[in-house]
Amino acid sequence: MSSLKELSQRKGGITSGHRLCSGCGAGIMARQVMLAAGNYKVVVACATGCLEVATTIYPYSAWKVPWIHNAFENAAATISGVETAYKSLKKQGKIKKDLKFLAFGGDGGTYDIGLQSLSGALERGHDFLYICYDNEAYMNTGIQRSSATPKYAATTTSPYGEVISGKREFRKNITEIVAAHNIPYVAQTAVGYWNDLVTKVEKALEVKGPKFINIFTPCQLGWKYGPEKTLEIGKLAVETGFWPLYEVENGKYKINYKPQEKKPVEEFLKIQKRFNHLFKPERKEKLIQEIQDNIEKGWTELEKKEKCLN
Repeated sequence: MSSLKELSQRKGGITSGHRLCSGCGAGIMARQVMLAAGNYKVVVACATGCLEVATTIYPYSAWKVPWIHNAFENAAATISGVETAYKSLKKQGKIKKDLKFLAFGGDGGTYDIGLQSLSGALERGHDFLYICYDNEAYMNTGIQRSSATPKYAATTTSPYGEVISGKREFRKNITEIVAAHNIPYVAQTAVGYWNDLVTKVEKALEVKGPKFINIFTPCQLGWKYGPEKTLEIGKLAVETGFWPLYEVENGKYKINYKPQEKKPVEEFLKIQKRFNHLFKPERKEKLIQEIQDNIEKGWTELEKKEKCLN
């Protein structure tokens, strides 16, 4: 685990001066991931999305490492092809250096249209780390709902009104879907918990085989909050139990942080305008309680796995 002092002395693989929004969680996430990877020579693949669009506006690039852009849906396939070519070239003696391989994809390119690509790469056992920066919607193309969007969140394709109260379904649990592939390392972390994030990236890079980290990444534009509140929202997601910090290492579950007393989910919801409609008197008690009950159910299931699968 690296200290802040050690991280401050590393040369990160991504520079400042990119064009991500003020307060964007993706920029914070990418900066911390690349600092954690700063002791390695890395190759990065990046799916189409906010991170790609805002850091590589031609002819400029904020990346200081070998970097590959690919389509929305195939970051995992691209990096697995690069990793395979690297192993072949190294076996032939044409490459001497040791490399690490990373892929970045948003929730749209991971939970949804990139799931087949990701699943195939995991099943084949390629040696790479996949980072999902989960901002809970298709932010780059107009704030459309994804399967990572929480229930009752308002988006442009799941608006709220008199009949519909935002998205109708609970979010997909992609972390558990990935864990079901029985890969060596799977984890969840969040923007706002730099120590947890950096530690998990460093740990993953030392593991052979496919690794996956799902990072809770607030989006001030799509979630409708002041850009200065990004870290606060990341912390509230964890403190309310909405986003547990945990890891699955060789099938063994470990919850990395258990709030002594979880805050009510209302504290997380009320700071984001995408949930404003939930606080109308005729809806507040029923809908917020439904979200709260789902959180408690998820925590109970996670604690059972930690107890039974160790």
